[in-house]
Amino acid sequence: MTIFQSILLGIVQGLTEFLPVSSSGHLVIIPYLLGWNIPAQVEFVFDVLVQVATLFAVIVYFWSDLLGITKAFIAGVRSRQVMADPQSRLGVYIILATIPAGVVGVLIKDMVEQAFDSPTATAFFLLVTSLLLVVAERLGARRRELVDIMAKDALWIGFFQALAIFPGISRSGSTITGGMTRDLQREPAARFSFLLSIPIMLAAGGLALLDLAEIPDIGSTLLVYLPGFIAAALTGYFSIRWLLGYLSRRPLNLFAIYCAVLGIFTLLVSLVRS
Repeated sequence: MTIFQSILLGIVQGLTEFLPVSSSGHLVIIPYLLGWNIPAQVEFVFDVLVQVATLFAVIVYFWSDLLGITKAFIAGVRSRQVMADPQSRLGVYIILATIPAGVVGVLIKDMVEQAFDSPTATAFFLLVTSLLLVVAERLGARRRELVDIMAKDALWIGFFQALAIFPGISRSGSTITGGMTRDLQREPAARFSFLLSIPIMLAAGGLALLDLAEIPDIGSTLLVYLPGFIAAALTGYFSIRWLLGYLSRRPLNLFAIYCAVLGIFTLLVSLVRS
């Protein structure tokens, strides 16, 4: 991998991790479309690092929220009234919504790994993301705020997050869809989606970093990945900020169109190359 590839893919990861267009899908499709033959081990190391970078971005952006939720949750556990405070209750719902993706990921791990090797499958799942975003706009009443979330809403959104273990199905897109189909407004649905990304990204990043420790001579290549890490962190932070402002005023239609166009284009390229 070159420094140029590192920076470009870092920017792609930072933008698409939070925009509802699938970061994992883009990290499969972009090298495929550009004809980059990046070795699987190199790609694995890089994907782990830029995922950690976007995790860093979301933690920094929501630091005050996370601090408030954590303090309230600890106080609630101590007083045995964890559901009394709205912030503590939100922490419970984030944990609850994380469970479905963890269970599904363990059950179909091998199937998911095969999908990451298939640009065609990834393109198909991008079309699924497009459909989800259209459904969100058509079915959502958009009248509820973040404080209105209940346990059944959290589980519902969690099941939508479980769909996003496949490359091409956007995690933010599916969870925002889950929230909007429970009548959340767009911006609160996106805010819950971003907070919900933290536990699953921590778990996935932690496991992957353990795998990284077993790769020999990894230090010699980290300097090439560092620009991509910085690019992913910076673009991730600003994409969160931009998307929350965008969704407070505009629908998801633009992202649905983009996913459909990219998915169809990738399928056509795959057909021609085969």
